[in-house]
Amino acid sequence: MHATHLLLEEPIRMASILEPSKPSFFPAMTKIVGTLGPKSRSVDVISGCLNAGMSVARFDFSWGDTDYHQETLETLKKAVKSTKKLCAVMLDTVGPELQVVNKSERSISLEADALVVLTPDQNQEASLKLLPINFGGLSKSVKKGDTIFIGQYLFTGSETTSVWLEVDEVKGDDVVCVIKNTATLAGSLFTLHISQIRIDLPTLTDADKDVISTWGVRNNIDFLSLSYTRHAEDVRHARDFLSKLGDLSQTQIFAKIENIEGLHHFDEILQEADGVILSRGNLGIDLPPEKVFLFQKAAVYKCNMAGKPAVVTRVVDSMTDNLRPTRAEATDVANAVLDGSDAILLGAETLRGLYPVETISIVGKICAEAEKVFNQDLYFKKTVKYVGEPMTHLESIASSAVRAAIKVKASVIIVFTSSGRAARLIAKYRPTMPVLSVVIPRLKTNQLRWSFTGAFEARQSLIVRGLFPMLADPRHPAESTSATNESVLKVALDHGKASGVVKSHDRVVICQKVGDASVVKIIELED
Repeated sequence: MHATHLLLEEPIRMASILEPSKPSFFPAMTKIVGTLGPKSRSVDVISGCLNAGMSVARFDFSWGDTDYHQETLETLKKAVKSTKKLCAVMLDTVGPELQVVNKSERSISLEADALVVLTPDQNQEASLKLLPINFGGLSKSVKKGDTIFIGQYLFTGSETTSVWLEVDEVKGDDVVCVIKNTATLAGSLFTLHISQIRIDLPTLTDADKDVISTWGVRNNIDFLSLSYTRHAEDVRHARDFLSKLGDLSQTQIFAKIENIEGLHHFDEILQEADGVILSRGNLGIDLPPEKVFLFQKAAVYKCNMAGKPAVVTRVVDSMTDNLRPTRAEATDVANAVLDGSDAILLGAETLRGLYPVETISIVGKICAEAEKVFNQDLYFKKTVKYVGEPMTHLESIASSAVRAAIKVKASVIIVFTSSGRAARLIAKYRPTMPVLSVVIPRLKTNQLRWSFTGAFEARQSLIVRGLFPMLADPRHPAESTSATNESVLKVALDHGKASGVVKSHDRVVICQKVGDASVVKIIELED
């Protein structure tokens, strides 16, 4: 892999571009989050998704009840067993999402230049003249000339399935709008987005809290995706809520940035959150099109420097109905990787798309190709410069391990960790080789029973670029004598051999704690 490490800044031989991509055990270093739904809830399809490279399953509570999602999750567990691939669970909250309620589910055809009324009266039937919505304060939030956007589940940006409205007048609680384009809305739910307007609703709604404290607690969710995060306080509030729910105090919170308000407070939000999801569908409506790329590059860079995962959404919308992405989409995925994203989140493409497995497979292949030309050298220097001096003990060990691995052309970095922090710091420097994070469980007790920590930490690294976790045998402590570490190392190397990342005569960099000291060592494998 390292012999073929090209740089975009250098002239690339056309022949090397035309060489077929080689399949590997880890399809790509960049992770893929797949949203499970109607088209992706059978054991076969989910197994296909896991084998194709999905490492986090997202459950979107904007639609479907807890029983429906529980059924899907039980199927996911069966698929994880049969494929032997770890998969983390992400619960996506609804948040203050405005929706058009279409109880009859009949499609609604709207004509350009006609008038349509948005009403908070949800008992009304949706029609081409009247659209009931789930929010009573709309008339107080908008004024004449404001733009309102309506689309199915997620905004496709395709002008035949999404509609632009311009507010014409406010009548009591109703809002009268002029339709700007002809479109057909199909399905039972359309999301409504008002450009650059603050909606006065809590970020974590009572319905969200209910889902988290029942479904979330029952299934020990690894990640909470906090929709419409607008302030750091939103993240603190969610963290406070999770801290009272037993094991969910370990759940990581990913702030989903969806509007201008979230952008204004991005730096404070990033400090509080465990990671960030850039919801480009909604942001694409709040921002002028020429600013979208700039926001993505700036936000991903900030996440990289903070060592927190950045997740990019809405990359291959056209694959919802097609077997191949458009040229622009294929380039977009690659650019997300070159910008430094940790993971790509697929929404409608896997939820209701016709080709969930193929989509994950193609996105994984594009990511793998982009990773080959990622300028690691430049990235490493930028990160070291940003961290500054004096470095903390852990930061210095992590950067040294990555530098050593690159200098000796190691095929893998193996790190022993119990909290996962050391492994995440190593991944922050974006080594060109996979990082095998061997999670050593710790025994804890509440005086009534023993339990092991470690499973959460392992699954939570499934969203970090380049990190591949494995759970070690609990009989081996992380800080230990050389003898026990040797046996854990052997298990890790066997895992590496089985997955094809390590072969005889390869060099391997190992990062571990021995007593109070952290040690980086380089070993060369025999036959």
